[in-house]
Amino acid sequence: MRASRLVNLLLLLQNRGRMTARQLAEELEVSARTVYRDVEALAAAGIPLYGEAGHAGGYRLVDGYRTRLTGLTADEAQAVFLAALPGTAAELGLGEALATAQLKLTAALPAELREHAGRIQKRFLLDAPGWYGDADETPHLAAVAAAVWARRAVVLRYRRWRAPEEIERRVEPYGLVLKAGRWYLVAGGPSGTRTYRVDQIIELGSQREEFAVPEGFVLAAYWRGYLADFRARLHTGEALVRLTPEGARRLGVTPAEDGWTQARVPIESVDHAHGEFLRLGAEVEVLEPAELRDRIAGTVRSLAARYDG
Repeated sequence: MRASRLVNLLLLLQNRGRMTARQLAEELEVSARTVYRDVEALAAAGIPLYGEAGHAGGYRLVDGYRTRLTGLTADEAQAVFLAALPGTAAELGLGEALATAQLKLTAALPAELREHAGRIQKRFLLDAPGWYGDADETPHLAAVAAAVWARRAVVLRYRRWRAPEEIERRVEPYGLVLKAGRWYLVAGGPSGTRTYRVDQIIELGSQREEFAVPEGFVLAAYWRGYLADFRARLHTGEALVRLTPEGARRLGVTPAEDGWTQARVPIESVDHAHGEFLRLGAEVEVLEPAELRDRIAGTVRSLAARYDG
């Protein structure tokens, strides 16, 4: 742990120039006293750094000195690919590795590129999850990620929407996908390749058994196919509706020039469409199917009776 901190301290001075003990302590999340001891250790090891007293003082390396300690560890190399999502790296247990990797990469860049990279970090931010809803609790995410890295099978107890609601299954973790702030595990099992929501894993037991990913399997290609199949299954019916110009705009339908627009729109189910069309209020009239029209009419009558009372 201390060796890693000493390297980080050295890289901070190389990348940023003069820094005070307080600034170094904040970056390394240690006390100023620890920084003093680390600086003494680096000096004793022959690193040409010196301290300057006074208000504008601090520690710095001798001009022209550059460390060659820029090689990445395995964890750091993995973390580099998550550099755009520091929160994601932290969830996977790679937060510290990402910070160290970024320091090493910065140290390896020429001065003008270091400045450009710094501007990018200050001016652009990627925040992937949506606005509504709390983040999922994923206490088993780091363990799942470790199984993915190591290519080791796991036994998971999983909660799902259909009966039986809890299942236990041995699976082979092929990869993880982050979609709209939610983590999904893609894994092989007795029924072939399946997708599991990580936040629905109740318990996870690791096994020592290693496995090989099927030849030709590509995570990105599988996920594209999974999404296409999901969308195909999502809208299995359709409804005939009349829309006001505002209703047509909100549903993405080209409005007629003379007022109401009649259109057929895909629906997932009567239950789902019932809620979606109610959100449009008076901007839509459902003509077909009769079951959906009757459901909406019944809801409107109930609402009218409630508010008339």
